[in-house]
Amino acid sequence: MNYGFVKVAAAVPHVQVADCFYNIQQMEGLMRQASDKGVQIIAFPEMSVTAYTCLDLFAQQALLKNAEQALLKLVSDTADLNILTIAGAPLVTENRLINAAVAFQSGKILGVVPKTYIPNYKEFQEQRWFTSATELRDKTISIGDRTYPLGSHLLFTAGQVKVGIEICEDLWVPVPPSSLLAMEGANILVNISASNELIGKHHYLRSLICQQSARCMAGYVYASAGFGESSTDLVFAGNGIIAENGTLLEESPRFTMQEQLVISEIDIENLQNDRQVNTSFMHGASTLLGGETITIPFALSENSGQPVLTRSVDPHPFTPSGDALKERCEEIFQIQVAGLAKRIVHTHSRTAVVGISGGLDSTLALLVTVMTFDALNIPRNQILGITMPGFGTTDRTYTNACDLIRSLGVTLKEISIKDACLQHFKDISHNPSVHDVTYENSQARERTQILMDVANQKNGMVIGTGDLSELALGWATYNGDHMSMYGVNGSIPKTLVRYLVEWVAHNRVDEASRATLLDIVDTPISPELIPADENGNIKQKTEDLVGPYELHDFFLYYFLRFGSSPAKIYFLAQQAFSDSYDKETIRKWLHTFFRRFFQQQFKRSCLPDGPKVGSVSLSPRGDWRMPSDAMATLWLKEIEELD
Repeated sequence: MNYGFVKVAAAVPHVQVADCFYNIQQMEGLMRQASDKGVQIIAFPEMSVTAYTCLDLFAQQALLKNAEQALLKLVSDTADLNILTIAGAPLVTENRLINAAVAFQSGKILGVVPKTYIPNYKEFQEQRWFTSATELRDKTISIGDRTYPLGSHLLFTAGQVKVGIEICEDLWVPVPPSSLLAMEGANILVNISASNELIGKHHYLRSLICQQSARCMAGYVYASAGFGESSTDLVFAGNGIIAENGTLLEESPRFTMQEQLVISEIDIENLQNDRQVNTSFMHGASTLLGGETITIPFALSENSGQPVLTRSVDPHPFTPSGDALKERCEEIFQIQVAGLAKRIVHTHSRTAVVGISGGLDSTLALLVTVMTFDALNIPRNQILGITMPGFGTTDRTYTNACDLIRSLGVTLKEISIKDACLQHFKDISHNPSVHDVTYENSQARERTQILMDVANQKNGMVIGTGDLSELALGWATYNGDHMSMYGVNGSIPKTLVRYLVEWVAHNRVDEASRATLLDIVDTPISPELIPADENGNIKQKTEDLVGPYELHDFFLYYFLRFGSSPAKIYFLAQQAFSDSYDKETIRKWLHTFFRRFFQQQFKRSCLPDGPKVGSVSLSPRGDWRMPSDAMATLWLKEIEELD
């Protein structure tokens, strides 16, 4: 297993009803295609050996005898393939017929899972032929001249990979077998199905699969019957769907007359991390599970070298695309506004004080504050937007700050920090021509002091502007911009801040504000604590110093959301940013990220309150509690040893 990825496939073969040997020939072809592509686990539809729509032919001994022989031939003919295969077939046991999923690998049958819930309503009449797993007494089944494990609680295991199987209707009941299989350890769930098409049914099916994969914190591989099944009364469109923890990874086109092979990778490491973090996942397991699980080992084929991913790796995991972005932006603002509104009402604040620099973060904080005052029916002019030009302030950012404050109807106040800082340098005997950390941080702290004192004067509240990315890197002056009375941006990464501001520009403001906001979006990110260059342009660019925020946000997401190792993050980053950064650049900034993340925890240990917005947060009161003096040695060593 490489970085936790297991390559899986949902196969939809072309079948002919009751023509078992034709069907297994098609299945073998798909198995060999999948093996050539590095697939380690493959699933075929329900009754794939015979086809699902045999109806009363299932009572014919000729069909059942040949189905068994065809199954054994398929197992034997693919003995050279080390791919775990799950196929559907009718099998006889205890004088009864079962709708079975047969798991086999390398020429050997490993076990048989009978269908638990046998539908018998409307177009379904399976109880006419088949018996439920709950009615079986035996724990083994004879196929040919050998016996194999039989039961709905079989777990096929290879190290961390644990595969559980259910069949079609099993997914649609209130408590699917896969729910219990997941608690028993299954992290890849396979459903072999023959689900007919109805108007609106496919949309519900997709949501059902995604929800079940999320509820079980598992990968879910769904293979359903397609072209070739009888169309006497029903139509089968062929569905191959692969999901992981609520996310649809890949699916086949429907209503095609061609065979389908849908391939993706399930990230077992991420799933296991989520299960360990979510302490509710196994709650009640001792009561719910009856100890019936039978563990059957199989060999997970290993592909040499790094895994070749077919699933995409989003370079911007915090920012959705398309229509989802609009919905996400609206929801984020609603969360921020609701949090700030409660705090303003609770503290009886008469105004809000926001330091406006003309940069992204302070712009977002101001927009949230304006929306909050609108929601509380408080006039916007009771918001105090303070611009505090200093030694590094450029005309562009100063003008944007003032224009935005005015166009939003906020009260503008300008307080230069230059004289105060020069006096401070004199007081502490610091040479103002030395542009060191003292020179920079003095300006940040002077600005914070102004904001706090004005808030006291006006019976107001200082709204924090710092974002999640800055907190992760410690790119904030301790007790300077690090501090506020309520930090509305504290769990929003820099890459998302940019999208939020741009979204407001296009959807929520007038033309004057829109032009200013779009120019702010295009302005280089800078604390502006160093004087501008000879042309009056920003000289101190943050991303030149600490690295690209899109990389750091990517690192942060996988480190906090999944607990991923540096090596895995490095691998994923190469997939995501192959067109943007070379390997050495990624490794350089990955080292910077972990070095700064560990060094700067002391700043995160005393953060002001602020609303949690997404799945990743650094609040010391909830999501991230870490010793301020923890060592980064293990993480940095792993990065240094990367190839």
